[in-house]
Amino acid sequence: MSEPLTDTRPLDAGRRARVAIPFILCTLIWSSTWLVIHTQLGVVPPAWSVTYRFAIAAVAMMAYARFTGARLGFDAREHGLAAIYGIAQYALNYFCVYLAEQTVTSGLVAVLFALLIVPNALFAWIFLKQGVSRGFLLGSGVAAIGLVLLFWHELAAMPQARGAIWAGIGWSLLGVLFSSIANVMQANRAARAIPVAALIAWGMLWGTAFDALAAWAMNGPPAFDPSPAYWTGILYLGLVGSALAFTCYFYVIRAIGPGRAAYTSVLSPGLAMGLSTLFEGYRWSPEAIVGGLLSLAGLFIALQARQSARPAR
Repeated sequence: MSEPLTDTRPLDAGRRARVAIPFILCTLIWSSTWLVIHTQLGVVPPAWSVTYRFAIAAVAMMAYARFTGARLGFDAREHGLAAIYGIAQYALNYFCVYLAEQTVTSGLVAVLFALLIVPNALFAWIFLKQGVSRGFLLGSGVAAIGLVLLFWHELAAMPQARGAIWAGIGWSLLGVLFSSIANVMQANRAARAIPVAALIAWGMLWGTAFDALAAWAMNGPPAFDPSPAYWTGILYLGLVGSALAFTCYFYVIRAIGPGRAAYTSVLSPGLAMGLSTLFEGYRWSPEAIVGGLLSLAGLFIALQARQSARPAR
């Protein structure tokens, strides 16, 4: 991560043109994956669904890396980076997402994941010595107030399910933490020296291996849902929601920096909440509307704020 998370220097026309399609693709794809994940819950334990998803994605990424000529031979240090990144991103993060969606709607989980920029900035300050501006902290605070209002509506509307809702919030925030750890791992100088396709491919392979071991330990032998809808969803999540979307996102990060790339986390939740309203029956109350707008406005303020270019002391 070689530039501040919220750098706002103007982009030239060439860079805008290069990143427009991958940026739009990963934003639209991730807006839909939250809803598709919800269709995976039921017969198959979440840990096995995560395993199947990233097994498919890992095979696709290995094939893509080989096709593009990316260097796949890693030394021990590079495998260590890929393993930590992959287990955090493609195992622990997604275990939490699938568990969260068992108790709260997919759109609300997406909104919570929009907070990813906050631990990203804090970890960048701690580990990468990047300063954080007051504007960023102000925007993050506004977003937090919005989230409180948004989930207050959920808690008030279903008092009998408050325990489950709190569990969903907790799993979501834990997933945000693991995802942020992965972002910092793939953004350090050593990881940036590895070709994108190769890092994603090996990360997914390490993550899948961890997924399978954890799934077997927690749930026993593999479970299968024979329904076409389940496997259609798995293929979509593996090939489109993982292999294609993460490749696009990494390209955007390396082309324009993680700050501007993080705009996907602001745009995706609004689209995800719209899909949740259409397909999951989410009902908006006045406080939920205000909370949703505040959370997105706060994140927008945080991303617009210019971080200090000087190292934090």
